[in-house]
Order: sequence, then C-alpha cells, then structure tokens
Amino acid sequence: MKDRAHAVPSRLRVGVVGAGMAGLACASRLRDSGCTVSVIDKGRGAGGRMATRRLETACGMAQADLGAPFFSAHDPGFAQMVEHWARQDLVAPWPEAGTGQWTAIPAMNAILKHLAAPLDVRFGCMVKALARDERRWWVLTDAGRLGPFDAVILAIPAEQAAPLLSLHDFDQARAALSVPMLPCWTAIYVFDQRLPVASSHLEGGGVIERAIRNSGKPGRTGPETWVVQAGAGWSADHLEWMAADVGDHLLQALSAMVGQPLPQPISRSVHRWRYARPAQGGRLMLWNDNLRIGACGDWLEGTTVEAAWLSGMAAAGHVTKTACADRAW
Repeated sequence: MKDRAHAVPSRLRVGVVGAGMAGLACASRLRDSGCTVSVIDKGRGAGGRMATRRLETACGMAQADLGAPFFSAHDPGFAQMVEHWARQDLVAPWPEAGTGQWTAIPAMNAILKHLAAPLDVRFGCMVKALARDERRWWVLTDAGRLGPFDAVILAIPAEQAAPLLSLHDFDQARAALSVPMLPCWTAIYVFDQRLPVASSHLEGGGVIERAIRNSGKPGRTGPETWVVQAGAGWSADHLEWMAADVGDHLLQALSAMVGQPLPQPISRSVHRWRYARPAQGGRLMLWNDNLRIGACGDWLEGTTVEAAWLSGMAAAGHVTKTACADRAW
C-alpha cells in the first residue's frame, strides 16, 4: 500500500546503505511512498544484528540466531506491524523469554528476508566512500560505483557510519562517534542430546549475559542448539582473544550456569560482534536537508529491534516529507 500522506515521484532515487532492520524498514517505507530505492549491504544476505547462522552437523542442520534472540513491541505502530507479521506466520510469541516477547520464525532473519524480497538489494558490496556530484550522490563500493541518488541514508553501526559521513557532514560524523557501541562475544554450541535444563532462556550476570536454547524457540527444528552471549564488560576485556579460546571459556561458563558438566558439542561456532549494541540512544535519526544525507539505526533510538524499526521509519518519513515540500528535489 502506498504511503499516500507523502507520496513522491518515482524518479526520486534514494540509496540506503545497510540491510538490517533499520535499513529495510526505511527502504520499504520509501518504496511504498513512490521512491526508487536501492539497498546496498556488504553481507551475503539480510540480517545485520538479526542474523541467523546455519551449521551442518552429524545430527542434521542446526541454525542459531546470532544476534537479537527476541523482541518486544511497545510503540503502537510497531505493535501493529508485528501483528501483521504474525498473521503471515513470520513471528510468534515466546512467553519463556518474558511477557510480550516475540521471535521470528523459523529464524530471526525471516522478517528481514520478507522485507528485502520486493526491494532492489545489492548484497556483497562493501561501501568504501560516498561521492557527491553537483546535487547527486554516488556510493563507491568494491564492486563499482552505484547511483546516482538524490539522497543517501546510512543504516549501519555508528563506527561504520562516521567515516563515511566525516567528509560531507562533520556534525553527523561527530554525533555518530559520540555513541559508544558495546561489543559481544557470541558462541553457538550444538549437542547430540538435550541438555538437562528446564528453561530455554537463561540470564546470567557474570561472564554470560544470556544463554538460549535456540532449538527450543517457536518454529525451530534440528538438534539441540544453544546460543551463549557474553556480557558487554567481559567481551570488551577479552575483545582480542582468539575465537577458539572464547569458545572454550564460554562453554565452561555455561556448564557453571547450569550447575553440571556438559557433553562435548558436536559443532560450535564463535562470533565477535564489535558493534553489538549502543550504550545509549535518544535520537530517532540524523539528517542534513541541504546535502540530503542522513543516518538511522538502533544506535540512535535505543538498543532494540523496535528501536531500529522506528529509526528507519522516521528517516524515510522525513525524506518523503521534505521531498514533497521542496520542489528542488
């Protein structure tokens, strides 16, 4: 359905860098408003911090939500969207994680695949720089130059957005650099038997912040799979450890958390999120009306899936509103 409130000519071209929740929410609203949108992402598929990893094991294919394991919906607009996704069997309530918590099915990236499907998304493109030619933007990637665009929106972590913004809008770059991002070591363990743990959602307070039986979430299949997320403090203190050492340490910490020895995993994977979540929020988006460049993401609004969606929607809404008000677009 078109966004009739701020419909714009289809000739208006917008480049969105980043195919996580913020970027895809932004691109979807822009497309619904009549814009021609191109999304550019360095990854192999949609996900961002809602990524899902698949592991082939002796007990079959295991999958694990590597980033956000679940989410809540407090904003009325986002709650309405979640209900829409639920009717499409893209999400389901997960009471074990707490009242009002949801998880995507059959994996957290299912929502993003759904959002990305009707869009022009260029995966596998590492953005190197942004270039401005008169009133148009070009996105310079390792795969070549993309554009021209009337506007560019960066929906990537603050540390990645800052250098791209710095040559064009120092105030935005400074705002991005002022938001510290917390790291998170995350380990995935696959077992050939169910662990003797009643709950599929455990919260720690020491080395481990959260441990989740991913195979116990709604709509999941496959062998016993656990995702262990280390605390931000521990992750920062051990940020340069070897992944194998982190995997060993978190497995020991999981054993201590459940209070008994664990069997050896039949498969495991360790991932270092350098920019897992922001330490603070408070702004919906960044935007420069003269240059038509801005940024959105959970690092501006908060730390959640909902915050990312709200930020992306706000950025798209502002672009379409200003485009309708300014005939120079």
